[in-house]
Amino acid sequence: MSEQLPEPAAPLCIGIDASRSLRPEPTGTERYSRQIIGHMLAARCDRFAYRVYAPKAPAAHALHGDAPPACNPRALTVRTLPGRWLWTHRKLAWEVSRRPPHVLFVPAHVVPFLPGRLLPATVVTLHDTGYRYFPRSHTALQRLYLELSTRWSAAAARRVIAVSRQTASDLQRFYRVPEAKIRVVHEAPTRVAAAAGEDRDRAPVYERPFALYVGTIQPRKNLLRLIEAFERLTQQQQIGWDLVLVGRWGWLSQEYERLVAVKGLADRVHFPGYLPDRAVAGLMRAALFFVFPSLFEGFGLPVLEAQTTGAAVMCANNSALPEIAGDAALLVDPHDVDAIAAAMLRLSQDEALRQELIAKGYENVKRFSWEKAARETLAVLEEAAGRG
Repeated sequence: MSEQLPEPAAPLCIGIDASRSLRPEPTGTERYSRQIIGHMLAARCDRFAYRVYAPKAPAAHALHGDAPPACNPRALTVRTLPGRWLWTHRKLAWEVSRRPPHVLFVPAHVVPFLPGRLLPATVVTLHDTGYRYFPRSHTALQRLYLELSTRWSAAAARRVIAVSRQTASDLQRFYRVPEAKIRVVHEAPTRVAAAAGEDRDRAPVYERPFALYVGTIQPRKNLLRLIEAFERLTQQQQIGWDLVLVGRWGWLSQEYERLVAVKGLADRVHFPGYLPDRAVAGLMRAALFFVFPSLFEGFGLPVLEAQTTGAAVMCANNSALPEIAGDAALLVDPHDVDAIAAAMLRLSQDEALRQELIAKGYENVKRFSWEKAARETLAVLEEAAGRG
């Protein structure tokens, strides 16, 4: 009598909350959602089937980022759940409780509010706890929502992905998340081609060389001190370069343009607003150097993106930034305006240092890739589902 072979296990059904991928002007968590989803779908493995949830039909770029096409399109189902108000806790919660996947992946913070018996095994990515360090950088309502949603998500998920060791440490410190429940999976930069067509038309052109910042225009990014440092340099000597601050206007952002106008720097400090990825990449390639003096970062993706494009980087010496920048950035105390000014002046004058940081930056970014992040995330999902 021949021995009967066991039947192969059914593919692991992974449900994915893709709601944050749909935003037309993505920033940090939205970019992460697009990239990690796209590279998971592109991973070559017949052990997985995907059920993607979204409040409206997602465009192709919202599900793929810069990843290759899905490895097996037949293994992908998109569930459109129309709705806006409390979509996660109403529409998504109802769907996964009625038709649960084997494991649910939430790339951006918020796990559906469901009792344990109705919530599938869940993995959530928690990006940072900056609101704990700088509460005044958020409205009272935002702080309350971030506090409650992070506390709930960390408790309800079977596994928590932290994008840096800094975030992992903060989750243990503030929310007592057991170390055994946390997995650190780094994000990665996206390699973007030079601007073309409409994106090229939207890319600003400046007469003088410039130092560049990219990120939301808000207090936590420490831009008031950056502008003050730039002003000191203009008062102390003739500098032949400007300061360009790219990004969407955020909380309390009206202070920045007012400060620039009061200091008489309107023709030297530029706010082009939110720009397409290709336009940003073009500015990074053209920049004299890149500045990122943020007061707190759970990861610090703009630093890696700048290093990818060959920009010399100056960034703060706090939170996750040293972990991410490695030895390929000039680190400064973000509270010290004189130190910020001195670092900028040095990068504008010391060509040997600039070239050294550029070369080290190219090496540093090799530590990070979305393919690696996708493989590690899929392993966490298998573990949470009991198949690891």
